[in-house]
Amino acid sequence: MRVFTPAYPITTSRLVLRPFTEADLDDLYAFHSLPEVTRYLYWDARTREETKAALDRKIACSSLGEDGDVLSVAAALPDGGPVIGDLTLFLRSREHRQGEIGFVFNPAYQGRGLAAEAARELLRIGFEGLGLHRVHGNCDARNTASARLMERLGMRKEAHLVENEFFAGAWSDELVYAMLAREWHAGAAAA
Repeated sequence: MRVFTPAYPITTSRLVLRPFTEADLDDLYAFHSLPEVTRYLYWDARTREETKAALDRKIACSSLGEDGDVLSVAAALPDGGPVIGDLTLFLRSREHRQGEIGFVFNPAYQGRGLAAEAARELLRIGFEGLGLHRVHGNCDARNTASARLMERLGMRKEAHLVENEFFAGAWSDELVYAMLAREWHAGAAAA
């Protein structure tokens, strides 16, 4: 079985994408500790200790080889700037070439297109690096910012699941967005 690790660092026009390191604790805690960031996530605002435990798991998630593996990527400002984003690429099925993306960004840096810039690279890793056929992303239907981001990436809404999860004490809807490799390559060629 082939294990895939991206060639780091990955630079975009305004970001550096790289593996997480222990030095990222303060930056990660700065936004993982905010209730407004975790409002639609499966975990609550984290303490410093909880953030450290999460960071340790992220550091260990540096390659993809088997179904269920997770690639954790830090999005940082260039020249040693802070980590402002936490991106995830899940290998859901090697046989069926399926992946899933996720992203969490520091709200102090939102509204500038940085999340889209970083998430686009995650899609590139999935389609061009891993050779995935389909990548999907899910979000709580109330999380309009994440839904808009996936739409800006060219992902299409495939499903609106009504009250499919009991989340934070109430039933919630979930949106499923996806992109196929041919859609990614058509969009890349157009750009």
